[in-house]
Amino acid sequence: MAKQRVQYVCENCGRTTPAYMGRCPRCGEFDVMKEQIIAPEPAAKSRNVRATARTASQPQRLAEVTADGFERLPLPLVEFSRVLGGGIVPGSLVLLGGDPGIGKSTLLLDVAVMVANQHGATLYISGEESARQIKMRAQRLGVAAHELFLVTETNLEVMMNHIAEIKPTLVIVDSIQTTYVADKTSSPGSVSQVRECASRFQELAKSSGVAVFLVGHVTKEGAIAGPRVLEHIVDTVLYLEGDPFHRYRLLRGVKNRFGATSEVGVFEMAEKGMVEVHNPSEAFLAERQVNAPGSAIAVTMEGTRPLLVEIQALAASTTFPNPRRTANGVDYNRLLLLTAVLTRRVYLPLADKDVFINVVGGLQIDEPAADLAVAVAVASSVKDRPIHADMAFVGEVGLSGELRAVSQLEARLKEAAKLGFKRCVVPRSAAKKASQSVKGIELIGCRNLKEAIDAALLPK
Repeated sequence: MAKQRVQYVCENCGRTTPAYMGRCPRCGEFDVMKEQIIAPEPAAKSRNVRATARTASQPQRLAEVTADGFERLPLPLVEFSRVLGGGIVPGSLVLLGGDPGIGKSTLLLDVAVMVANQHGATLYISGEESARQIKMRAQRLGVAAHELFLVTETNLEVMMNHIAEIKPTLVIVDSIQTTYVADKTSSPGSVSQVRECASRFQELAKSSGVAVFLVGHVTKEGAIAGPRVLEHIVDTVLYLEGDPFHRYRLLRGVKNRFGATSEVGVFEMAEKGMVEVHNPSEAFLAERQVNAPGSAIAVTMEGTRPLLVEIQALAASTTFPNPRRTANGVDYNRLLLLTAVLTRRVYLPLADKDVFINVVGGLQIDEPAADLAVAVAVASSVKDRPIHADMAFVGEVGLSGELRAVSQLEARLKEAAKLGFKRCVVPRSAAKKASQSVKGIELIGCRNLKEAIDAALLPK
């Protein structure tokens, strides 16, 4: 008879080792190797599983496969539906992650009420809160639904019995780290428990057509806790981002088998819960101070949506030999690159100045199309000369100081023109083509960063 064996699994990346290690050899994190007991399955059970597997599935021709009954479930929450690709797909498995207190449970309660009122029974399973707590949140949000069922449970088998009894359209599990399978010896939240529970929910969703939403905890680095295979099992991975001290929240899709990835929905945390922001560009620019040195408008893309955001820069003299570079909302290494280009190609004196960059609204910009706006904002602060109030910036900055074209320039320019901007500085290589398709905004084509700064800054 085979004996039980012990292995150690990394909670961050899923690497397994036969002995305990203080540091994971794959991801390099400390104190993430957790003990896992592997119990062999009975031989008779294994033979039955192999015999069933030979006859369980049958190949079908592509023309014979029908997509009936899998139309998306539309929701009044337009920003949420946008990130999912147009609505909730029946039989889909969605994972939602985010920092504690960011608003995951509040957002999903709103979604549960809307589905229950429009599409039928919805089951909200909570392993962290009681039904009374959820009721209090619903009263605070001012929402109610007759077909919304609440239950506090962590045992997966009991959850499956409730689902079979109610036959809901949508199931929300808050959270996957508190759910456990009774026949596993490991504790809830361990690698084996999370993997097994996610696989069971995937089987439920695909076999019954019930849409399942799983809430996942995140690590201190911001990634969803548990094995990486958890994100491979689900159909869609959503992150709810935002600074707790800012009112805006971003729902970002990083994986979606039913729509475009990198879509973003913008919400505002209000007294009545998560309120969607239909025009985020206008909201981010509402408190902008016109003709202030160091303020530039960047036109960035979040998925298929163009967003206009204000980038603020401050350059202050320092007496220390190593000046500081602080980036809030942009990549730190990208800021170092841009300051080096400004120093070497534009001859801007930054060796004795601290440089601070901030993206208003708590947004995180990762694409290089915002390089030009960041560089012009720094130059404006150093020279103490404001930027034209009706001017926006789009372009990537190279190491030689040249401006490079970016993708979806026409969509960016149309959004800028819609918000009242009259001029936009773009790379010269893309200006001629874009000017033929976009009306209502003047394009200023520049070959390098020095030309762009000269065109952007007001006279002294």
